[in-house]
Amino acid sequence: MNALYESSITSLPRVHRGKVRDIYALGDDHLLIVTSDRLSAFDVILPQPIPGKGAVLTAVSNFWMARFAGVLPNHLAPEIDLASHLTPAELQQVAGRCNVVRKLKALPIEAVARGYLIGSGWKDYNRTGAVCGIALPPGLQLADRLPQPIFTPADKAPVGQHDENIDFAEVERRIGADLAAQVRDTTLRLYAEAAEYARERGIIIADTKFEFGLDEHGVLHLIDEALTPDSSRFWPAETYRPGISPPSFDKQFVRDYLETLDWNKQAPGPQLPKDIIDKSAAKYREAQRLLTGD
Repeated sequence: MNALYESSITSLPRVHRGKVRDIYALGDDHLLIVTSDRLSAFDVILPQPIPGKGAVLTAVSNFWMARFAGVLPNHLAPEIDLASHLTPAELQQVAGRCNVVRKLKALPIEAVARGYLIGSGWKDYNRTGAVCGIALPPGLQLADRLPQPIFTPADKAPVGQHDENIDFAEVERRIGADLAAQVRDTTLRLYAEAAEYARERGIIIADTKFEFGLDEHGVLHLIDEALTPDSSRFWPAETYRPGISPPSFDKQFVRDYLETLDWNKQAPGPQLPKDIIDKSAAKYREAQRLLTGD
C-alpha cells in the first residue's frame, strides 16, 4: 500500500499542516482536510509514515460521524464536488483519505471523556487523587474502570507542545457556562454510546477526545475526527485486566516501542523498524474492521 507523508495539492491554497492533517481552503466557506499517514508520538512527528493509516482514520471517523448525526450535526459537506476543484492526479493522491468540511468556529478546548484510569489521568490521580478536579475513589489501579465516565477537558496545545488538562471551571470561563455544560453532556453521551457499541465488537474505548465548533447560528457541531485510533485508546476486550497498561489498537503500540529507546522525546524522532511499521498498520486496519465491518 502506498503511503502519503505529505500531500501536495497546488490547485488549492494550503492553510495549515498539523501533526497528521493537511488543510486547504476551498472557497470562503469550506475546507479540504487530507489525512496523511504521518504519526506523532510524544508530540513529535515521526520521520516515517504508517501506510494506510490516513485512510483508516478517515473511514472510522466518517463511520462515527454518520452514526451520531441524529445526536448533533457535524462539519462534513459531502455535497461539494471535489472533482471540480482538483486535478485528476490530485484526486488520486487524496482518494479515501480526505473530506470536504464546512468552515466553523472551533472551540478552544479538547473535550475528553474517560472511562478508565490511564495516561495523564493516571498521573493526575497519583498526584492528587483527582483528574481535572474530579475526585476519584482511593486505591484505584492503573487501567481500572471508573465508577462512571468523567469529562476531563484539555487545553489545545500548539504543534510540538503537550496538551494540558484543565478543570470544568476553566472551560466555563472560556466558553460560558451554558455552552460548557452542552459540550460536557454531549461528550459523555457520545462516549457512552460508542463505548457500548465497541465493547460488543471486542474493543474497549478507554478514553477519547472530541472537538466541537459553532456555526453562524451558534449551533454545536462535531468537527475534526471522532473516535479514531489516534484520538482514542482502543484496548482488546478479551485481554483487558487492570493493573497493567493494556495492549492497544492505537499508536500506544509505537509509543511503547519508543520508550525502549535512548531518545529524549524531542524532534527529530527516531527511525522505526519495518516490523514496527507493519504491525502498527495492521493494528489500525484491525480496529477499522472490528468497528465498521469494512
